[in-house]
Amino acid sequence: MAPNSHRTTADAGRTTADAGRTPPAPRQVAILAYPGVQSLDVTGPLEVLDGASRLIAASGRPERAYEVRLYAPGGEPFATSSGLTLVPDASLEGSPPKLDTLIVAGGAGHRQAAADAALVRWVTRAAARARRTASVCTGAFVLAEAGLLDGRCATTHWSAAAELARRHPDVAVDPEPIFVRDGDVWTSAGVTAGMDLALALVEEDLDRGAALTIARHLVLFLRRPGSQSQFSVTLAAQQPEREPLREIQRQVVETVAGEHSVDAMATRAHMSPRHFARAFRAETGMTPARYVERVRLEAARRRLEETGEPIGVVAEACGFGTAETMRRAFLRALAVGPAEYRRRFQAPPTDHPRAA
Repeated sequence: MAPNSHRTTADAGRTTADAGRTPPAPRQVAILAYPGVQSLDVTGPLEVLDGASRLIAASGRPERAYEVRLYAPGGEPFATSSGLTLVPDASLEGSPPKLDTLIVAGGAGHRQAAADAALVRWVTRAAARARRTASVCTGAFVLAEAGLLDGRCATTHWSAAAELARRHPDVAVDPEPIFVRDGDVWTSAGVTAGMDLALALVEEDLDRGAALTIARHLVLFLRRPGSQSQFSVTLAAQQPEREPLREIQRQVVETVAGEHSVDAMATRAHMSPRHFARAFRAETGMTPARYVERVRLEAARRRLEETGEPIGVVAEACGFGTAETMRRAFLRALAVGPAEYRRRFQAPPTDHPRAA
């Protein structure tokens, strides 16, 4: 990251008409990073907040923009976990006396960061002078070490949740949510969830419309459904070694509303139902029924996002049969029903040209 390349948020897009008007002072946002940080834990929230500032400047909205600065121990350039070099704006000692938001990034270097007594003391002091404090991914370990998560609910990357709970028993760790807000402390799951969290911060500061505009520009959900465990089924399921099982997977994806009972799939794979079910689970990591339901859920989610089809039509087209069956599947997997899912994630009608 080039030095000072992310300081232009307050003035971007100002027009001549705006020149005579003094904009409100921007919100001071400090992102704490350190050697071995995950680069997207830094740049993801930065892009969201910078997008909000550009939106404010371009639209003439009266809200305060964001001035985002990167702070790191020593203030010297350092390498992220992927080898990218980041150039901080200042050392920890160079941070302003008052902050709007403190964001602590995570990454492979979080253990060393949490063990750095001077860094942890700085986090404690910075959080005390900030309106709110947040962590991305394993940055939660640094907040926990500073005592900021004691007695609170928090989350982190699913692979590190058990360790966080073990190391900090006073923290109520929930490995499922994309992000958690407990009072003025926010924590988020892994990597891209930092962008989800930043969108939620923007929604709190501005409004849902502004956050939705930024989400669309970045090709993101405003609010992702479900939890960390909701991965694309085609990625979450392991690729079977046996060709008949791979063919069954392909058939389910390509004919989502087809007959995909265990008996029917076993017949097509030339196996007994019992042998097929055991082999499928052993080679994919999930039962045949679970795989079929998740493929159908993905198909239904896309149709709800992209079309105005009635929910009953979507349910039938995606193999659920009835709207009630689909509703129960959505609630089990995403903790939200189809109608609410569409309300959250389908583009509002006002975004499309209206008939004269």
